[in-house]
Amino acid sequence: QVQLVESGGGLVQPGGSLRLSCAASGFTFSNYAMNWYRQAPGKERELVAGISSTGGDTSYADSVKGRFTISRNNAKNTVYLQMNTLKPDDTAVYYCKVRWGRLDYWGQGTQVTVSS
Repeated sequence: QVQLVESGGGLVQPGGSLRLSCAASGFTFSNYAMNWYRQAPGKERELVAGISSTGGDTSYADSVKGRFTISRNNAKNTVYLQMNTLKPDDTAVYYCKVRWGRLDYWGQGTQVTVSS
């Protein structure tokens, strides 16, 4: 079965960096685009970044463009989100997602808190 497991979240000061990882299993990872989403308290879940199956194409929300970088290692079945120059507004639970067949599969999320 499809499984996505995020890791790498934590508490960081404004201006700091974190690298999130999402380990995938149960499907042919290299065939699928992957996405990172986030959900802050009281807000809707929003798309943060996406990457094509080969890693050749990436896209970002305007709010993170220039600060976040999505990448993937198809040999390790893992997608990453490098987050730099973090702001308090980046505080959220971060999720990775894959659309496999007609369904969206989500990980359990990892909490990122940006605070001094």
